[in-house]
Amino acid sequence: MAKQKQLGFNRMAPDLELLDISGNPVRLSSLWSQRPLLLAFTRHFGCTQCKEMLDELVAGREKIAAAGLGIAVVTQGTPESTAIFARQYAPGLLTLADPERKAYEAYGLERGNLFQTFLNPKVWKAISRAGKKGYQVEPPPEGQDAMQMSGTFIISREGRIELPYYYDHIADHPPLDLLLSGVLSTPWDKPFDGPVGTGVEESSNPS
Repeated sequence: MAKQKQLGFNRMAPDLELLDISGNPVRLSSLWSQRPLLLAFTRHFGCTQCKEMLDELVAGREKIAAAGLGIAVVTQGTPESTAIFARQYAPGLLTLADPERKAYEAYGLERGNLFQTFLNPKVWKAISRAGKKGYQVEPPPEGQDAMQMSGTFIISREGRIELPYYYDHIADHPPLDLLLSGVLSTPWDKPFDGPVGTGVEESSNPS
């Protein structure tokens, strides 16, 4: 992946209009203006690692909400196909359709190489692990790109990227603990325009 296209920490997040599963337009800024947003991009609907990642988001959604975050999942599918996929693999999560992959492009998510997608030992280990959960490798539906990389972003209420997580390979989704911990243990719903880190309040307010 060409790193010069990746978005860095504190950059303004691209604000696009995607479609919900009913085909209604949803502007991303309408989501992060309410509370910081965890924006997770999937690959294609046959991707075992994506289903495993969604499993973790569904299982952890109460903890994620308690950390002050909203969740939105972006897919390559149409609203109709995304609705079917979401019912099975992302119940309870806001799932958005981006069949033209315009958000993928805006967020610097490109097509991976063979080592990132199919020829990486870590990927095959992840496929084996996912297989034990009942997920089998499947080809992408028509119109979806098997080489498309994914990523996860946390965006502040001001629209700035607080966590840009680009996958090194397709099984490299971020652990839930990372998504919950904030920057240097500073909660996601606190501004990062001053001191950050554990013990900041105590050290800045000596008794």
